[in-house]
Amino acid sequence: MSLDPTLVTNIDDLQKDIAGTFRVDKPKRDIDPEISASDWQFLQEHGYVMIKNLISDEECAEIKKELSPLLTHTGRNAFEGVKTQRIYATIRKTRICDQLVTHPRILALLDRMFMPNYLLSQLQVINILPGEAEQFLHADDSFYPVPRPRAPLGAATIWAIDDFTSENGATRLIPGSQNWGDQRPSDSDKILPAVMPKGSVIFYGGTLWHGGGANESDDARLAITAQYCEPWVRQQENYTLGTPLETVRTLSPELQAMLGYSILPPYIGMVNGVHPKRLLKT
Repeated sequence: MSLDPTLVTNIDDLQKDIAGTFRVDKPKRDIDPEISASDWQFLQEHGYVMIKNLISDEECAEIKKELSPLLTHTGRNAFEGVKTQRIYATIRKTRICDQLVTHPRILALLDRMFMPNYLLSQLQVINILPGEAEQFLHADDSFYPVPRPRAPLGAATIWAIDDFTSENGATRLIPGSQNWGDQRPSDSDKILPAVMPKGSVIFYGGTLWHGGGANESDDARLAITAQYCEPWVRQQENYTLGTPLETVRTLSPELQAMLGYSILPPYIGMVNGVHPKRLLKT
């Protein structure tokens, strides 16, 4: 394979980064490699990893204060939750969640799971109100028509902005289900509630079966989910249409790339034959 990024002499050269102006970023993570390796090992064994107290109670309070006025509508169906409030198009409405999307502990896992320049598939706020029923179990990337068992094409975080308890709707997980083929959940499966204090997060691949819990408490349960995907599959949220350029220009370069202002070499994601970041310079 040629060392000159501008020289393309055969098909193998198309696998390298030939973008002259905007190179594929290879960021260095400010995180202990042993911690990241431990997170990754647990994820491989169980299909998820829980990281407790990753942000402070004060940060949770600030996030909740910012998001509360935006929580105005409940879901349209049983999957969204008829007693669950959701915020879509979160990035165009607030910057308060950006820190969660690009948290180094999470990105270190994504760096191992996906190809460079992986994408943000969606960012959503979920507030489960008292009286909400259990969400049916599902795998997040099952909408990609690729047979299982397989490696995940997506991954997700669920950040606890309130304490997650067994009574207030803690996410339910089926450890090991990431390895299933066509199998569906049954009454014999061990379901684990993701009980964790506010400021904690669970990370799992898109093939893990899970679902929101019933809220049998007297209080709401606020969470934020950021979902990611390989750079060659379609995102759930269409950020290039749904996020104004003036908003995108205010984001960090890494978050801009995750929205789709990036390239999977040599050309996936281009605009008019060139890198999409050129749109942010005009």
